[in-house]
Amino acid sequence: MPTANPTSTKPQIREKGRLMSASEIERTLVRLAHQIVEKHEGAANLGLIGIKRRGVPLAQRIAKIIEGIEKQPVQTGVLDISFYRDDLTTSGPKPTVEKGEIGFDIEGRDVILLDDVLYTGRTIRAALDALFDHGRPKSVRLLVLIDRGHRELPIEAQFIGRTVPTSSKEIIEVKLREVDGNDQVLLVELAD
Repeated sequence: MPTANPTSTKPQIREKGRLMSASEIERTLVRLAHQIVEKHEGAANLGLIGIKRRGVPLAQRIAKIIEGIEKQPVQTGVLDISFYRDDLTTSGPKPTVEKGEIGFDIEGRDVILLDDVLYTGRTIRAALDALFDHGRPKSVRLLVLIDRGHRELPIEAQFIGRTVPTSSKEIIEVKLREVDGNDQVLLVELAD
C-alpha cells in the first residue's frame, strides 16, 4: 500500500470563491470588444495577439465579437514567450530558442496583446520583447481579463475585464473552455 510522502512540496490550495461565471466572462468580452472598436475607430488596422496559453482563446473570442460588430475579419495570432521570460532557471540544460511565428505581419499594425491575468508585469515584459522581435507595430495595447495588482514593473493594461485586489497568498485561476473544458474565474488561496 503506497504511503503519503511527508516531504511533498506541492502547495495546498483552497477555493475561496468564484469571481466570474461563463456568462459573466462572455459579457465582459463583449464589453472589451466594443471598447477596442471605439478606441481604434474600427478594426481596419487591428491585430489581436494572444499570449500563450489562455490569451490565445481570449484573442480568438474577441476577434469573433469584433468581426460581428465591424463586419470585417480581424487577424489573430499566437505569441509564445517561453524563452523570453526572466524567471527561467539558470541551471540545467539551456533551452533552444526558436522564433515562433505570430501568424500575421505586425509591421505598422495596431496590436492588442491579450492575457488572462496581469500580476507582476513580468509576463508582459517578456511578451513585448518577443513581439518586437517580429517587427515594429504602430501601437501596442494590453487587454487582460483580470488585473490583480502587485506590479513589479511599470506595466499597465488599457483594456481590463475586472480589477480584483488580492493578497500575496491568493491566486486567480482563469479557466477557459478551449483549454480547461469550462469557463470560470476562481479565487484560490495557498493554505498555511
